[in-house]
Amino acid sequence: MATRKEEREALRQRRLDKEAEQSSTNRRRLMIAYGVGAVVAIVVAVVIVVIVSGAGGSNSGGEAHINLNVSYGSTNGIQPDEREGTSPPAAKVTDLQTAAKQAGCKLELQLKDEGHEHIPPGSPTPDYETDPPTSGPHVEPPYQQADGAYRETPEEIDYVHSLEHGRMEVQYAPNLPEADQLQLKGLYDTMYGATLLFPNDKMPYAVAATTWTNLMGCKTYKGAATLAAIRAFGKATWGKYGGEPVQAFKFTGPTPAEPAA
Repeated sequence: MATRKEEREALRQRRLDKEAEQSSTNRRRLMIAYGVGAVVAIVVAVVIVVIVSGAGGSNSGGEAHINLNVSYGSTNGIQPDEREGTSPPAAKVTDLQTAAKQAGCKLELQLKDEGHEHIPPGSPTPDYETDPPTSGPHVEPPYQQADGAYRETPEEIDYVHSLEHGRMEVQYAPNLPEADQLQLKGLYDTMYGATLLFPNDKMPYAVAATTWTNLMGCKTYKGAATLAAIRAFGKATWGKYGGEPVQAFKFTGPTPAEPAA
């Protein structure tokens, strides 16, 4: 009988194979388009560009909002979070310092930049100076963790690369009650563009939000107060400081700077 680790690895490999198959299918379709007459080829190329652009950051990953365009990252075989979140309340506090204080969160802004070195997939985890990490060596393209919500924890080198491209990452302890997780998922649903959500069993917080060289760590989850602090953190730090433009990996829809609600 296969162990749980073996089953998980088999599931991970199936997801990676599916991504590779999708990429191969897209390439075959493109080659067929180029084989058609000149005028038709131009029309088809335009259509393909429109479709790919729309898939780049759209809700193409269902409730997980995962960016399915492998040019902009990979799921790396991590299970998506397809749960329907709980709609968040309207934010009553928008100032970051005030919101973080009311939520009892530790706020660390413009931390030391630990570097931008690219390392191969599967490399040992660097000795990051923050937990969760906010900068430093990270996996080489295209293995950066794709935008989306996940039920498992990605490798640190994978999601640090995402931070470099201006992304915000919302992380929570796996033992956080289900109702609280769904509140975080509901908040994430309002700002899924260029954002990641996933559990993290290594960090010393119940909830944390990170961007490149910025960290807000919350020892306890305080409902609406924590959600307001995450909103304010995203508004202040998303899309900045990473060294790579956030637009380099396409996305559409709401963002932490301009959420849907």
